[in-house]
Amino acid sequence: MKKHITWIQHKLGIQHKLGLQHKLQIQPKAWILILFVMAALFGGCGRDSDHTEAQAENPPEPSVVVGFSQLGAESDWRSANTDSMLQTFTRENGYTLIYENGQQQQSKQITAIRKFIQQDVDYIVLAPEKETGWESVLEEARNAEIPVIIVDRRVAAADKNLYTCWVGSDFELEGKKMCAWLGSFAEAHGIAPEELHIVNIQGTIGSTAQIGRTRGLANAARENGWDLMEEISGDFTETRGREVMSMLLDKYDNLNVVYCENDNMALGVLDAIEEAGRTAGSDIANGEIMVVSFDGVNEEARELARAGKISCIAECNPLHGPRVEALIRQLEAGEEPEKHNYVDEKIFSAEEAVREIEIDGVTYKVEKP
Repeated sequence: MKKHITWIQHKLGIQHKLGLQHKLQIQPKAWILILFVMAALFGGCGRDSDHTEAQAENPPEPSVVVGFSQLGAESDWRSANTDSMLQTFTRENGYTLIYENGQQQQSKQITAIRKFIQQDVDYIVLAPEKETGWESVLEEARNAEIPVIIVDRRVAAADKNLYTCWVGSDFELEGKKMCAWLGSFAEAHGIAPEELHIVNIQGTIGSTAQIGRTRGLANAARENGWDLMEEISGDFTETRGREVMSMLLDKYDNLNVVYCENDNMALGVLDAIEEAGRTAGSDIANGEIMVVSFDGVNEEARELARAGKISCIAECNPLHGPRVEALIRQLEAGEEPEKHNYVDEKIFSAEEAVREIEIDGVTYKVEKP
């Protein structure tokens, strides 16, 4: 405040060396100006002080702290899933998010969960690398009274109370949809069941998506009499999908259907088919190799489906952020959410022969990709 007064004195020609007699000789208008400016300055200081005190009395509400352990970034689906979480649990929405990438290693995820417990987060969200091996660390979280929400893949634990709830896809239903489409397509084109020679390029072995999609195909092949020649993991990656498909093409000269358990592997499969001088498409009666896939997130895969290079895609919705937030809001309100929360998903194909399928009495429309 002193420097403000000095500035006023300087502007009005008042010098500190003047005596009181000289100050009293200042014109009345000047004194009025001094008093007006000083009142404004002191009044402003008072308002700032009041504002600061008001802020201290009404601090911002503390945010909900969420620790999120993602298994990695092996596919476009996983990246979209991570983005959904990061865009949902923001400070603007009232959250503090602590994010840890497990890099496809369960040990790193377990370490991350233990760190979340030490940090005393409000909630732990876990996208597990595989189903087994979580009991000990989940017991630690329960002892710390921190709710755990599982997303995407499931956790196989004898004690279901080790986690609060789960949200994700019905992966076996996805497999059933794909197989219903394949069976309807073969029937519409007069292709005998035994003429379907299928290889399954699986995802990460032991993951819920792999288990469900593999089971869906294995059951359908057995029930329909399809020739399921081999099941082999492509680890959900494009590179591994290409490598595995090259090997399978060398091994089987009659394979005509490739069941890829995600889009990224399907892209690698298409590369391998072209490199081998073969053609991907639905005309398997005339030598083309049919490629079917899961996810529907990768735009390149969707474009290939529109072009008929990928014959069918079963959707797997990755946008779990808002769904997890809805569960947390229920818990914050003292409510008990459903233990298992499934997302609705579609099936896509550019083929006109099959426009709807039926599973367990439920009809599903086949959408354009």
